[in-house]
Amino acid sequence: MYSYLVRITSKGQITIPQQVRRELGLEAGDEVNVVVQDGVARIVPAGEPRTRGQRVVEALLGKGDVELTTDEIMAMTRGD
Repeated sequence: MYSYLVRITSKGQITIPQQVRRELGLEAGDEVNVVVQDGVARIVPAGEPRTRGQRVVEALLGKGDVELTTDEIMAMTRGD
């Protein structure tokens, strides 16, 4: 177990230290839950942790605007 001293901004924000984000697999845009119990607050990842690949796929979903079929695309990549 370890702890970090962080400062709360005037807007009520804190920065989660890099080592904590790395250990929890958190990246910009991820959501966390703040769980308060018996006067203690815990920050935990919301839902299942996502892999880097899952985050890339989520970022790319809906980005394609090519009106080709899969067969047409495969033909282009093969040089047919």
